[in-house]
Amino acid sequence: MKKGIHPENYRPVVFRDMSNGDMFLTKSTAKTTETVEFEGETYPVVKVEISSTSHPFYTGKSKLVDTAGRVDRFMSRYAGLKK
Repeated sequence: MKKGIHPENYRPVVFRDMSNGDMFLTKSTAKTTETVEFEGETYPVVKVEISSTSHPFYTGKSKLVDTAGRVDRFMSRYAGLKK
């Protein structure tokens, strides 16, 4: 591997899926101030709304995760246009 091409803050980081609580460890440069205990070690944690463990495409389930109320706003806006 070439020296000096990776950023200085490239380190192991835990990504936590907030919709189902699953966590996975990978390397990243994402900035975070929070930490979490994962497999006996303490790592920085990045919280994500959806990951491959909760996304309907990967799970095969048609579960809708709506944390910001976007679907409700869409349905109320276009409710009168149903044919």
